Amino acid sequence: MSNTVIKVENLSKLYDLGQVGTGTLSKDLNRAWAKMRGKPDPYATIAELNDRTQKSVSGTVYALKDINFEVKEGEVLGIIGKNGAGKSTLLKILSQITSPTTGSIKIKGRVASLLEVGTGMHPEMTARQNIYLNGAIMGMRRQEITRKLDEIIDFAGIGKYVDTPIKRFSSGMKVRLGFAVAAFLEPEILIVDEVLAVGDAEFQKKAIGKMQDVTKDGGRTVLFVSHNMAAMNTLCNRGMLLGHGMIEKTGAMDNVIVEYLNDKTGGEKQYEVIFEQNEKPFQVQSIELLDEKLTPINRSYSNKEKIIVRLTYVFRQEVSQCNLTLIILNAMGEIVWFIDRRDYYMHFFSAKKGNYEALLEIPNPLLVDGDYYLTIGLADTQGGINDHKHNILKFTIENIESARVGRSGLLFNPIQWEMIKTND
Repeated sequence: MSNTVIKVENLSKLYDLGQVGTGTLSKDLNRAWAKMRGKPDPYATIAELNDRTQKSVSGTVYALKDINFEVKEGEVLGIIGKNGAGKSTLLKILSQITSPTTGSIKIKGRVASLLEVGTGMHPEMTARQNIYLNGAIMGMRRQEITRKLDEIIDFAGIGKYVDTPIKRFSSGMKVRLGFAVAAFLEPEILIVDEVLAVGDAEFQKKAIGKMQDVTKDGGRTVLFVSHNMAAMNTLCNRGMLLGHGMIEKTGAMDNVIVEYLNDKTGGEKQYEVIFEQNEKPFQVQSIELLDEKLTPINRSYSNKEKIIVRLTYVFRQEVSQCNLTLIILNAMGEIVWFIDRRDYYMHFFSAKKGNYEALLEIPNPLLVDGDYYLTIGLADTQGGINDHKHNILKFTIENIESARVGRSGLLFNPIQWEMIKTND
């Protein structure tokens, strides 16, 4: 494999929907007999791609289909795609949490994975015991782990609770501990899923900084999944876009991000999205772009216009501490505007059971010409539950003032100049 540390060939993963077996005893026996002889699944030929918008006919779907790629030593690969594209399934297979249906994987080096909150942690064991357990699983000697113990505890910020069973930890504390263990125990390959989104802003900043140190100074290989396109573009030197369980594009991270953001709205501007109902305690139900007269917009905005965002959401139970955020990203996934309800009220809000509507006004946005994307988040700050919708709406700013067109930078704000002659 030379300097190739991960090689994936013809990887596929099948799942049966709604039932464990195929539905009949004879088919189950046929599948088991084929597996015993090392033959492919006889029902794989009727499996469908994993498209959540379409009703299943066969009852069998490909979570991943014919995946082929290589990762070089020291490379940072960013994996992006819509929910259900197969990102987490791929990482679980690479982490040996689940096995592929077909295909082969070759990995050279120790692997540390940070996937779902609490993965790899024993709830009855203390944080200290879990650190030693995870190190042992990675093949490290006790002396090696002990040398890193203080750094791990300090980075995770759990010094007071290091001898407390982690079943009493919050989600954020578990993520801090899990990331610190994965980063400081120095595996050759680090696999990180979207769990960093659970941590607070301070921890996310620390975690991204640590990942930069790991990749630049340590030369370790990293596979990174996130909806934070700015972080992906900063950390990753190569990207891979998954869609319906297949690789749609690979290449430079910035090019892959542009392809992904365009694909989120089918390459067209989209001004309203209505979401499917779910069982969460609260949910964003729809989001729509309006003009200043509160008329649904079906065209580009000019730089002279206000942007109005209308949200509808539902609380299925009373929640005491909530927050609502709206993020505007540019075509490169960089955050150019972050709007938080606390920016105005300086505190979280409570909500009783019922349906709600909110209008968010962005006056004179001062955005340079180009395409932009909206991310919306509704969160229970105490319960750790959130409903995030990433890059769900695409809109365009067309600057009608020629002086602004083609300007570099994220924002354009003309200022008054005063020029004074100081000598002859």
